[in-house]
Amino acid sequence: MTNKTSPHLVHIETFGCQMNESDSELVRSLLKQDGFAFTEDRERADVMLMNTCAIRENAHNKVYGHLGELQAVKKERPLVVGVLGCMAQSLKDELTKKVPLIDVLAGPDAYRQLPMLITNALQAQEQGFAKKAFALDLSEYETYEGVLPDRDGGVNAWITVMRGCDNFCSFCVVPYTRGRERSREPQSVLAEAQQAASLGYKQITLLGQNVNSYRSGDWDFARLISAVADTPGIERVRFTSPHPKDYPLPLLTAIAAHPKICKHIHLPLQSGSDRILDLMGREYTAADYSRLVDQIKGMIPDIVLTTDIICGFSTETEQDFESTCRLVEQTRFHSAFVFAYSERKNTIAARKFEDDIPEDVKGERVKRLVELQREIGGARNREYLGQTLSVLVEREATRSPDKWMGKTDGNIAVIWDKSLEPLQPGMLTNRRITDSSVAALFAE
Repeated sequence: MTNKTSPHLVHIETFGCQMNESDSELVRSLLKQDGFAFTEDRERADVMLMNTCAIRENAHNKVYGHLGELQAVKKERPLVVGVLGCMAQSLKDELTKKVPLIDVLAGPDAYRQLPMLITNALQAQEQGFAKKAFALDLSEYETYEGVLPDRDGGVNAWITVMRGCDNFCSFCVVPYTRGRERSREPQSVLAEAQQAASLGYKQITLLGQNVNSYRSGDWDFARLISAVADTPGIERVRFTSPHPKDYPLPLLTAIAAHPKICKHIHLPLQSGSDRILDLMGREYTAADYSRLVDQIKGMIPDIVLTTDIICGFSTETEQDFESTCRLVEQTRFHSAFVFAYSERKNTIAARKFEDDIPEDVKGERVKRLVELQREIGGARNREYLGQTLSVLVEREATRSPDKWMGKTDGNIAVIWDKSLEPLQPGMLTNRRITDSSVAALFAE
């Protein structure tokens, strides 16, 4: 460490997916082991870290906005600035040229090196010169075995069971920022689940870029999630995300059979057009997707299905878009994340296709699809009126501190008055649904 007697204070901001949330917990753990402390107050921080996402343009813009703010801060006082994660990995040249204030760049496989990188940058700063510290090599083996995450609290614990992706969808930068697939040892995952349960966490969410691909010896993902669900003290187990191209029957059987595996599947569609799916490299057709949905609904009638959809991919015609709308109407998702396509550097699509759909057309298609899904989602939620559902209490409602917010087994938000009975986050409670909106259910 440097000559400073008290611990250096680190502030970390996380952008993007659940995997990034989980990675930030690993970073906190690794830095605390080396004597760093953390603060929520940016003004007190000696080190500012941004754990970044490379998937969406909006996430990029937010990171660049924050870096612009830190430019002024760094002129006023000593500050080490670090960019971590997928943007650091995929845009290292751009970041180092456009944002000279960055002292540390670390990719998703380099977090074990962060204590050393930050310490070197702090020492250089104290000696009056700038020293850039970069660690951006991808690993075929790093799964952070043995690093217990430093979690924020709440009722849910993220556990990453595998890292990387071998699918190479043409629009996606993940294989280039997180490397090839590798799975954690099952006993390591189970030990982490047991540790989370001992700390009072009631729900586990298992993470992977494609959990269908989990393999460790004779363990597949169905066996792993069932074993996690058997952990004493854990009430619910979720997972994200699977890929529709190779959805294993044993996983559907596990979801249907185990009472603690949640009846919710996030099943990314991306497009309902076979032509666009082929350009995306998704390896399934619209008919394949529909057959899988029928199989899921046949085995798990009360399943809640959610999805991701991209509007305006290269060469997408109005006919292609209408095919997506028809499949959305047919499937009747409970909710969907709808995005306008934004080209990512270094992807197959960026190399092979032109991003040729005008932004206003992309925006108009997003708006139409969101409106369609709002109608469907509102109708799906109305189906719960009068039913009594098991709800896991999570926290106070964001806009109403006199109300509780919890989630159903299917991951649908439920809101009700606190005054009804004494409850605490982490408790399971049965609530009778009396009203609904597109986004939530309301209960007695």
